[in-house]
Amino acid sequence: MPWQKSLQALGELSHSEPMANHTTLAVGGAATWYFKPHNKETLSQALALTPKNIKLLPLGRGSNLLVPDHGFDGMVIDLGMLNTIQINAHRLTAQAGSRMSKIAQTAANAGLRGLEFMATVPGDLGGGIAMNAGAFGMQASDTCLQAEVMLRDGSEQILSKSQLNMVYRHSQIPKQSIITAASFELQTADQQDIRDVMRDMRHKRSQTQPLAMPNCGSVFKNPEGDYAARLIEAVGLKGKRMGGAQISEIHANFIVNHGNAHSDDVTALIQLAQQSVFEKFAIKLEPEVRILEDLQ
Repeated sequence: MPWQKSLQALGELSHSEPMANHTTLAVGGAATWYFKPHNKETLSQALALTPKNIKLLPLGRGSNLLVPDHGFDGMVIDLGMLNTIQINAHRLTAQAGSRMSKIAQTAANAGLRGLEFMATVPGDLGGGIAMNAGAFGMQASDTCLQAEVMLRDGSEQILSKSQLNMVYRHSQIPKQSIITAASFELQTADQQDIRDVMRDMRHKRSQTQPLAMPNCGSVFKNPEGDYAARLIEAVGLKGKRMGGAQISEIHANFIVNHGNAHSDDVTALIQLAQQSVFEKFAIKLEPEVRILEDLQ
C-alpha cells in the first residue's frame, strides 16, 4: 500500500496545499504534502510510514513563519488536533497544538500564575517552545519543566529544560523532530489578579501593534540593550512599502500584508532593514520570524 494511502487513514492528507492559507502573514506557496493527524498516536504511526527523504515542517498557527513563494518541498504536519490541556496541582501540561492564549486562560482559571504573557502571543505551544516565546519580560523558559518530542521514526523523548537549552527566542531540539507537548511549574495566585495582568497586557499590545492586519509578529529579535523597532524607525523605514508588504506605521518591527503581498516582498523589506540598520549603526538584526528557506 502506498504510504500516502496509509496516511489518509491516520488523518487528513492533501497535496499542493497553499501555505498562504495557513500562516498569519497570509503569504507563501504550496507545500507538496499537508498532513493533519487525528491525534498523537496517529502522528507517530504516520512518521514511521513516511519516507525518510521527505522533509517535515511542524505547524501550529503559522504565526512566526515566512514561507517562500515557491512553497515547501516536503510535508507540513498540522498539529491542530493535539490540543489537550491538563492541570495537576501546580503543574500544567499542554499539547503542542494548544493555543497559547487558551493555555494562559486555563492557568488563570485555576489560580496559577507564570504564563500570563501567553495571553498576548498569537500562536500554538509547539512553536512557543521551539522559539522560547516571550513578551512583557516573561518567556516560556521561566516556568517550563520539560518538553515531549517525537523523533523522525515516530519514537518519543522527554527533554528537560536544560536539555532544551532554552535561550532568547530559541530552543534546541533534535533535527526533524516535532514537539508534541510541554509542562510548566506554576505558582498559586489570586485569579482576578492574574486576569487583570493579562487584560493589561492585551490592552497594551492592542494599542502598540498592527493586530488588525495580517502579520507574522515581531520580525527581528531585539539586539542586546536596544530595540529592533527603534533602529528600523531611526533609519527612516517605518511605513516603507514593497509590493503588498509594508513595515508597519504602528510598530516598525512588524511587517503587514495589505492583501496582495508576496513572500518576496516581505523578504525584500527584511533585507532592506538589515542593510540599512547595519550601515548606520553597525548592528546586525537577526530575524525572529522563521524564514523557511533558511530552515531547509
